[in-house]
Amino acid sequence: MKKASVYVTRMIPQENIDELQKHFDVDVNPEDRALTKPELKQKAKGRDAIISLLTDTIDDELLDAAGPQCRIVANYAVGINNFDVAAATKRGVILTNTPGVLDDATATHTFALLLATARRLPEADKFVRDSKWKGWAPMFFIGMDVDRRTLGIAGMGRIGANVARKAKGFDMKIIYADIRRNPQAEKETGATLVDKETLLKESDFLTLHVPLMPETHHYIGEKELKLMKKTAVLINACRGPVVDEKALLKALQEKEIWAAGLDVFENEPEIVPGLTGLDNVVVVPHIASATTETRINMGKIAVNNVIKVLNGQPPDTCVNLEVLKK
Repeated sequence: MKKASVYVTRMIPQENIDELQKHFDVDVNPEDRALTKPELKQKAKGRDAIISLLTDTIDDELLDAAGPQCRIVANYAVGINNFDVAAATKRGVILTNTPGVLDDATATHTFALLLATARRLPEADKFVRDSKWKGWAPMFFIGMDVDRRTLGIAGMGRIGANVARKAKGFDMKIIYADIRRNPQAEKETGATLVDKETLLKESDFLTLHVPLMPETHHYIGEKELKLMKKTAVLINACRGPVVDEKALLKALQEKEIWAAGLDVFENEPEIVPGLTGLDNVVVVPHIASATTETRINMGKIAVNNVIKVLNGQPPDTCVNLEVLKK
């Protein structure tokens, strides 16, 4: 009996590939880059399943190219903003993601960015590496205190609540804004629900954990940045387009806020010109989930979803549940 065909759009941990190969014919993009749309369409042709990344747009065009036998596209990511959910649902194609396993790594990374930005660690590191350090000085690299400051959290979901729990170790006051209340997080961390304007005005550190959707595109823009304290620090480890990057550049240049720590960018891998030249911004290349255990566990979820669907079973983390009802 002919094995089902699975295409993996970018190399994921080898043990995940090995597990897939026990069950299916597997083809993996051998290049360390995202495929172009024409390349992806060609590689998707005739596949029964695709394991995709956030850099892969899964839409009408791609699904048409794959063909009617394609039963599942499993995102190697928790985000689904690369999915045209309606297009897949119309065709009966199951979409899945990898929620839950990224929470600890992303929350820890968020706090690492917060601390690195507050204490100006990248600047200080470069200063030493450039052989500029001549000895201790009382006014070298003066940063911001973190202990007992106000942490504002935009989006108190799993990751936001995880960040809040970490913040308790620094005795921070925690406020948050969300479309719904999180009583459990409030109980565990003492967090207080506030409106967005209050969040912006009162936060010493503001971390972003909202999903990317039309309502959250440019959640932080020129108007919002002007409401923040001039001593405030903005941290974004969710999705780049949540922040208007040009407005942020202007705010940092004009010292409307003190600093920013960014893991994600509006048009990755492009960054708005001028941003990386500023001393008051820490930039890293979208690595919030980049721990060995996390990446392997992401792969396990994606692979298990493919195995289950191609064996006639429902997946563990279906995005478009209505497909399962058909």
